[in-house]
Amino acid sequence: MPASEFADQGFVDAVRARDQSVDLLPLDAWRDGYDVPCAQQRLQHALGWARSRYAQVWLGGISLGGHLALAHAAGAALALPGHVTVDGLCLMSAYPGNRPTWNTIRAAGGLAGWQPSAAQRADAEFRVWHWLRQPGAKPATFFGYGTADRFADGMRRMAACLPAAAVCAIDGGHDWSVWRALWARFLD
Repeated sequence: MPASEFADQGFVDAVRARDQSVDLLPLDAWRDGYDVPCAQQRLQHALGWARSRYAQVWLGGISLGGHLALAHAAGAALALPGHVTVDGLCLMSAYPGNRPTWNTIRAAGGLAGWQPSAAQRADAEFRVWHWLRQPGAKPATFFGYGTADRFADGMRRMAACLPAAAVCAIDGGHDWSVWRALWARFLD
């Protein structure tokens, strides 16, 4: 989805209606299609710009954008080049990764028993799961999803890695009605 859809779907109006002192910087991370390196470069550039101008920077995303945000936060925790730390994450229906990734983790005994290989630590999907299961400080997080989302099973596994207060599961699927409701809850 193009970044303009956030305005079209009322996300900007919801901030204005609450008279919050928030600047939104929508990013067309996926404008070239599902090109993860290009999306990561765009995100890193935007976050570097934002970090130089704002005292507090939150990163948000929906679906693949949520996965990109998680992958970036995981990379920042590992001090990977270009990965800027963020103060918080607003994740809505964050894509949990593909089935082969989860099947590999499950076959190794689940998150508790899985020990990522060097190749897996270099892979964004595995890196997200490795980071989520690690104890220790993470940015403030809002993690919301619809309980009927087609990826809800994976999202429940992700949510189990976060403090219960960070998770908001509501009725609905993988669509704008859910994301608008989650956005309102996040802002409130």
